[in-house]
Amino acid sequence: MITAQRSLSGSSQSPRSPSSQPYLSVSVTDPVKLGNGVQAYISYRVITKTNFPEYQGPEKIVIRRYNDFVWLRDRLFEKYKGIFIPPLPEKSAVEKFRFSAEFIEMRRQALDVFVNRIASHNDLQQSEDLRTFLQADEETMERLRSQETGIFKKKPADFMQILKDVQSKVSDVVLGKEKPVEESNPEYEKLKHYVFELENHLTEAQKHAYRLVKRHRELGQSLSDFGKAAKLLGACEGQALGKAFSELGAKSETLSVKLQKEAHQLLMNFEEPLKDYVRAVQSIKATIGERGNAFRQQCELAETMKLKEINLDKLMLTRSDRVGEAEHEYRELKAESEEATRRFETIVRLMNEEIVRFQEQKTQDMGIAFHEFAKGQARLANSIADAWRSLLPKLEACSST
Repeated sequence: MITAQRSLSGSSQSPRSPSSQPYLSVSVTDPVKLGNGVQAYISYRVITKTNFPEYQGPEKIVIRRYNDFVWLRDRLFEKYKGIFIPPLPEKSAVEKFRFSAEFIEMRRQALDVFVNRIASHNDLQQSEDLRTFLQADEETMERLRSQETGIFKKKPADFMQILKDVQSKVSDVVLGKEKPVEESNPEYEKLKHYVFELENHLTEAQKHAYRLVKRHRELGQSLSDFGKAAKLLGACEGQALGKAFSELGAKSETLSVKLQKEAHQLLMNFEEPLKDYVRAVQSIKATIGERGNAFRQQCELAETMKLKEINLDKLMLTRSDRVGEAEHEYRELKAESEEATRRFETIVRLMNEEIVRFQEQKTQDMGIAFHEFAKGQARLANSIADAWRSLLPKLEACSST
């Protein structure tokens, strides 16, 4: 749970005096499996505490499912162009993992981070859709979800058509049929390069973090198996040697538990934050795509307006009776073009602010993740060294007799 306050810095901190300082505190808790088979899903209690006047009261508890979080993400993406909308954890298509305790807890933690990032964002926290998400009853949310027609609700066939359209446009560019309309801005090119490089490096780091988790688990299982075998061996041997083997087996089993516990901590506090930032970068790329669309629309409207202006001049020279109609069309197009320019400039301004905020938050979050990783590895290494060291005198005594 994070407590978000309205402030110039946009920082999130627990208010000392909730009655005098605006605050919005949200937590996602108590995951419960509902339904059976393919209809089964997980529901969550979402608890909101706030003194924002636009909310219904100081505390509200609602039940939400994953699709409700998707609805909120989609609505914000449609309405807040230029802002990096926090990412959601992906769905698991594998039935046996979808309802495992570990996956459910990872999902709950990621959803908590998602909604609190929104609640702590100066612009997003004022969203009417966020208030709906945090306060509406389940029937209202179900009705709102069913009304969605955005890109995220498209069927697989629709997505395939989108990909074909993109592929066709790329082919036209490569073959020289169509010249791409792109920003020629060195700072923007630098930003895009940074984002794509960051995604590659984070993906690589997350892949190796996954391998570390897997290695810890495999080593823990091997120590558990070895511990059982050593204890059985101890039961077959004489008093001194048998006791040494039994203690060796017990230590191995104890270390196995420590390794499994550390593997879980590594997963939750290191691999998951890295994976979350991979998703965050993908959200930034989606905003970059929206900026590109806005720029192209601005250019196309400006070009169309020039053609309309030329056509209007011709009609005026010939004193055509279509001058009035042409003037009306030109004024409408000019207003639309100016609006497109304002929309593009707003996206650019917001993106410049957002990338600074993102980098500051990333520095803080990655610092915590890597600190927890190093601390956990040091703690585990000390535990392993202490455990084996305590056995050395007894094993040496057995070997010298």
